[in-house]
Amino acid sequence: AQNKAIDEILKDISSDKPMQRLLQGDVGSGKTVVACIMLLSALENGYQGALMAPTEILAQQHFNNFVRWLTPFGISVGLFTGTNGAKVRKKLETDLKNGQINIAIGTHALIQDNVEFNQLGAIVIDEQHRFGVKQRSQLMVKGKNPQVLTMTATPIPRTLALTTQGDLDFSVIDEMPKNRKPIKTYIIKPSQRNQAYKMMRNEIDNGHQCYVVYPLIDESETLSAKAATIEAERLSTEVFPDLKIGLLHGKLSNSEKDEVMEKFKNKEFDILVSTTVVEVGVDVPNSTVMMIENAERFGLSQLHQLRGRVGRSDLQSYCLLVPANSSQTTMDR
Repeated sequence: AQNKAIDEILKDISSDKPMQRLLQGDVGSGKTVVACIMLLSALENGYQGALMAPTEILAQQHFNNFVRWLTPFGISVGLFTGTNGAKVRKKLETDLKNGQINIAIGTHALIQDNVEFNQLGAIVIDEQHRFGVKQRSQLMVKGKNPQVLTMTATPIPRTLALTTQGDLDFSVIDEMPKNRKPIKTYIIKPSQRNQAYKMMRNEIDNGHQCYVVYPLIDESETLSAKAATIEAERLSTEVFPDLKIGLLHGKLSNSEKDEVMEKFKNKEFDILVSTTVVEVGVDVPNSTVMMIENAERFGLSQLHQLRGRVGRSDLQSYCLLVPANSSQTTMDR
């Protein structure tokens, strides 16, 4: 499926009109590699490439992958985020403008006025539904009719409308890597919470890890951070006193977030309690349980994304949706 998508993309790129293609593939199906190959084809033709992602965690993750894949070939990759210091930012902007950076990866920081490319030829927009039309075009005008690939794991109405209206060509990665098992999803009533904990304990005893995710409360990072902190405290004192529990929320600095994720990846935490900052792009194949608290507070694409944080290896994984109450409306939803 990846090869098929790559063929379609390279065919578009070699035609005489700029590509506008949407790549859809489920979470963990390998869209990033396809995007990387598309950007490389621009580099081969003497252009620069850009990849824009909606969050710093995701931009950082793409950056780490690209550096690992491309540095051996002498390709230079730059990371543009809002938290770059003035000095770093200045140097990145200079290097990008004079063509020393081949691929720029970043968040909305890429669309700032002072970010100028030498010769931008190809753009990848990840999780395209998280950006507005205006934001996408702000990046496009930095090049001359660049080739554009947008990616999503969440089929949504607007995207589908664009495809049917013919503004976008459509590639689908409709296969998953070998040996992936479908994720088993259960609704856990508040009264069954202990059964859920038992299941988590069982997975951890088998050497695996779990996520517990909380919604953004009243759109306030501060309140959410506080709720997640209280919950992490409760889990480590009352429910799993013998286990190591990590905490991740939007109030942490980027280096703190990276440190927590790194520790979770290295199995220093059994359970990661988090707000929705883990929604996209986080890849820890050893995690097998995703428990989503107040699940009715999330949108469908968010639930889909969160569930995609598990099931990233050949291990059987589970997604537990825990609503705040068992009212009929909530259960129907």
